[in-house]
Amino acid sequence: MRGSRIRRGIALAACLSLAAAPVTAAVRPGDAAARVAQVLKRVPLVDGHNDLAEVLRERLGDEAENVDLERNVRAETPVRRTDLPRLRAGKVGGQFWSVWVPPDLAPADAVRATLIQIDLVKQLCRRYPRDFELASTAADVWRIHKDGRIACLIGVEGGHQIGGSLAVLRQYQELGARYLTLTHALTTEWADSATDVPRHGGLTDFGRKVIQELNRLGMLVDLSHVSPDVMRQALELSQAPVIFSHSSARALVDYPRNVPDDILRLVARNGGVVMVNFYAGFVSADHMRWSADREAERARLSSSDGIYVGQPQRAAAAMAEWDRLHPKPIATLAQVANHIEHIRDVAGADHVGLGADFDGASNMPAGLEAVDTYPALLEELVRRGWSDEDLGKLAGGNVLRVLAQAESVANRIHEGLPPLHGDGLRHH
Repeated sequence: MRGSRIRRGIALAACLSLAAAPVTAAVRPGDAAARVAQVLKRVPLVDGHNDLAEVLRERLGDEAENVDLERNVRAETPVRRTDLPRLRAGKVGGQFWSVWVPPDLAPADAVRATLIQIDLVKQLCRRYPRDFELASTAADVWRIHKDGRIACLIGVEGGHQIGGSLAVLRQYQELGARYLTLTHALTTEWADSATDVPRHGGLTDFGRKVIQELNRLGMLVDLSHVSPDVMRQALELSQAPVIFSHSSARALVDYPRNVPDDILRLVARNGGVVMVNFYAGFVSADHMRWSADREAERARLSSSDGIYVGQPQRAAAAMAEWDRLHPKPIATLAQVANHIEHIRDVAGADHVGLGADFDGASNMPAGLEAVDTYPALLEELVRRGWSDEDLGKLAGGNVLRVLAQAESVANRIHEGLPPLHGDGLRHH
């Protein structure tokens, strides 16, 4: 019954999206760049995950809001991958700005740090009103894109950031947050992470309340970073479509942060979207193995029981020699396209999007180094035979449909379901 309601809502949202998008003249099929430009004029390109706010806060502290985003920062070391010139060149129409804080912070500290980053995103929107506007709804994104600006959305990247409190979650929603990633790299008191020891067999009772409250609020349930058990349980429980804001296909690269095929099929049934991460270690199996081997070698040389413990110069020299003998594999734009196509083939063209993880991931594929490169990826898909309709779905149509459906679910259940309460910091 719930699935049929979701499908009816999806169909309605899709129709509304098509109505909002003006019809444009056809372009020459062989001209990939022109076709992509026409698609992105009609449909906003919406990326699911960018960590610029955390990068700025970490590097600049209280001066972060004064950063000059008009300046192309390609030459900075370490390179920042996001600025206004490159956002424009990348034809970005909407961006979920991640507000992430380390998962090992104490609950009160995590909440405080999250509020600081939300404030930073809002300050940047105020500082660049000709380029940015904070969006609260899918309709806002379409309107802002039509006005020639970039719609800014906020995603809270980790369940630890609500401090075990549904009241805090509600305040994040009031401040503009539109998704919550249920975990980050560590298992929380109420949900298992994909990259930590599972403790709950998925979600606890409080974790299930978080899903229900996200549905009531119209916030997206983000399943990037969570264990497969959490994925399955959340997909079964959620009344609204879910997202994976920045994850790739596990069938191509067997890393826990990627999405298995059985989950992709459940995402299709749920109506959700998997937004493909560009990080080299998630899209290239060779890079993933190299990274794991390098970390093992670093631990062998310089960990607390390593062979050069207390001898940093010798450890550094040995690590440099290992790097010389084991050059880093280069991930490619084509490999990212392979992940997109795999998710499309398994889940369908209605269930794939883009969540690059710029400024959150260190190694990006050749040809996808920064936010100006999205058109090149879409042009590769044109050459692979993608239709303009499916390019538009991938670029932003799918995630905007999902956001609109989450809003519809919230409108339906909000009046009949009072705010939930509970303590997510109790040991289970």
